[in-house]
Amino acid sequence: MEQRLHFITFATLDLDRARAFYKDGLGWDPLMDVPGEIIFFQVAPGQVLGLFDADKFDQDLASGTKTAGVSGVTLSHNVGSEAEVTRTIEKLASAGASVIKPAQAGAFGGIYHGHVKDPNGIVWEIAYNPGWRVDDDGTVALG
Repeated sequence: MEQRLHFITFATLDLDRARAFYKDGLGWDPLMDVPGEIIFFQVAPGQVLGLFDADKFDQDLASGTKTAGVSGVTLSHNVGSEAEVTRTIEKLASAGASVIKPAQAGAFGGIYHGHVKDPNGIVWEIAYNPGWRVDDDGTVALG
């Protein structure tokens, strides 16, 4: 199997709140929006974030269990400066996110970051990491 990931999909307890946060609050344009079912956003070349109504998500899994929500996962968004970390966290908070950790120096890896939780519980890390870059060919360099 190729080392590649195309879709990241989260069960979403309140699809309308998710739509309001990502589309209206952040200004993201949906790739596809099926009311009452799922919203897709293209977040990188060849990569899509899906927010799937939790009941429909459970039906799709056909496992017979209820989805309890997102836990132990962060989505990270890297920006170009410490000031941009602060501005981005403020924008997310004004769109309805809860600030978990205000912008500050990280305890690990020499980064400056903060964390917010979107209205459906997805945790976002906003970070400035001077050792992180994406080369012209799309390769990520850490260090």
